[in-house]
Amino acid sequence: MSQSVYVLGAGRTDFKRNFQRENKTLRHMILEAGKSAIIDAGVDPQDIQAGIVGNFASGPFTKQLHLGAFLTEIDPRLHGLPTFHTEAACASGGVAVLTAAKLIMGEIHDLVLVVGVEQQKTMSPAAGAEVLGAAGDFQVESAQFGDFMFPKLFGRIAQMYSQRYSLKEVDLARVAVKNNAHARLNPLAQMRDSPLSMKEACTESEANRRIAPPLKVTDCSQITDGGAAVVLCSGRCAARLAKHPRVRLLGYGHTTDYLPLEKKDGPTFSVATKAAQQAYSMAGVQPADLDAAELHDCFSISEIVGCEVLGFAPRGEGAQLLASGATALPCARETLELRASPSALRVQSLPVNPSGGLMGDGHPVGATGVRQVVEAYRQLTGTAGKYQVEGAQRILTFNMGGSFTTNVVMIWGGK
Repeated sequence: MSQSVYVLGAGRTDFKRNFQRENKTLRHMILEAGKSAIIDAGVDPQDIQAGIVGNFASGPFTKQLHLGAFLTEIDPRLHGLPTFHTEAACASGGVAVLTAAKLIMGEIHDLVLVVGVEQQKTMSPAAGAEVLGAAGDFQVESAQFGDFMFPKLFGRIAQMYSQRYSLKEVDLARVAVKNNAHARLNPLAQMRDSPLSMKEACTESEANRRIAPPLKVTDCSQITDGGAAVVLCSGRCAARLAKHPRVRLLGYGHTTDYLPLEKKDGPTFSVATKAAQQAYSMAGVQPADLDAAELHDCFSISEIVGCEVLGFAPRGEGAQLLASGATALPCARETLELRASPSALRVQSLPVNPSGGLMGDGHPVGATGVRQVVEAYRQLTGTAGKYQVEGAQRILTFNMGGSFTTNVVMIWGGK
């Protein structure tokens, strides 16, 4: 990179909140998360040179667009700031962070504020599911899959995976139970007060319907309101600041596949794998060099496939990696029905989604990619509290939009 990129500060909202019930809007989320990140960074707002908002569907969900203008309300000194909005479905936040990083790497700006935001609790689940369908090839895939298109798309991915490899009910359940256990350690997670056992996750019931075979309700991420923000700066800017950053972008990869699932090479998803390979190559590391990962677990199958895409396990062995306990925080392993670690695994200890991930922490679509970077920052600065990964020095974030369509992989390192 021509200019190094650092995270100076981070902030987010409590993902358990329902902002509409509080008579609050996207404006309040952006102001709360953005102000929190600026305070954490310890910078003067007037020194911020640009702002980016990552958001997927504020128009349908809230009838509000032109979100960059809300950044100017965080502080009077931001009035006049150049801003814009990035959209890439569930990868909108990751693309926002990466766009800001490229502005810094290209030496256009030295200090950039990024906010990811989504307000989804404004309509019924069925209506919201139709909005989210726009992340796929809506005209084609909605006709093919019907209502609740995205759970069914990932149900189809699970079927494809099962046809090629072994996939059992317990394999999917482990993802949900692990990330739920992690979420209970996170005071801002949506599911922090909702325990989930292996028996509950494995059992189909009225409360846990099989909505997209083989996926059940517990295999799905949450409908969430929330915002997350980071302040990024250049190396030369960092050198001038009293508070020196301790988190640096080591490498990234960004790829885009065809929009419809049927045109992709699932469950391999080689285009997503290419993004991981780009990030590893730029950072000069391998999966075994990582200490943790925030991975896009929109559905339980996406974490299993994602672990293989990222090279944490060989193809077809993502479920074995989970069963070994390698992806769970030590304190959460007792909640899982574990098996002995297979000798073929490429990593022996790599907590995946220590924050709870999308399934446990929550999934406010446009905020998720930024939230992952917030969590990487907290892990690398030793401020993650009860879900802290001891001695964390390198964290990977993988934000994915659509059915492995837009893929953003970033690797972050400590000072």
